Amino acid sequence: MRSERETNEAIERYGDTVRRLCMLHLKNEADTQDIFQTVFLKYLLHTADFESREHEKAWFIRVTINACRDVLKSVFRRRTVSLEEVRDLPAPEGESGEVLRAVLSLPPKYREVVYLHYYEGYTAPEIGDILGRNVNTVYTDLTRAREKLRTMLGGEADG
Repeated sequence: MRSERETNEAIERYGDTVRRLCMLHLKNEADTQDIFQTVFLKYLLHTADFESREHEKAWFIRVTINACRDVLKSVFRRRTVSLEEVRDLPAPEGESGEVLRAVLSLPPKYREVVYLHYYEGYTAPEIGDILGRNVNTVYTDLTRAREKLRTMLGGEADG
């Protein structure tokens, strides 16, 4: 079991990432708070050492995504939250609300790769490892997501 100090440091380092991932998947503040607590409780009870900070961060991302998916497929989840509610939330500092709304409206497989690539700075091979996908699939998903975003945001086609 990890110490309170270690857990608090992890919350400082990864808390924003966990919250953003939860909001991307769940679109609900209450469920986000539940998963946030679940993820950091798992960390507190996790006894294995991490190879590096990147390994630790990847662990947090994987555990968060899995916990969100568990909530989404739960038979007890009877209500849904529309994208309209998420769109009304203020954009994080330095981000365009229009771009954030466009990213949130992407299908989940595109949202995940866009978030991990542009917001967390992972490369396609790293995203493939984190999500358990083929690297070429990640490249394809990124390309398709960019095309969808370009269309939604009225951008010019490359070429």
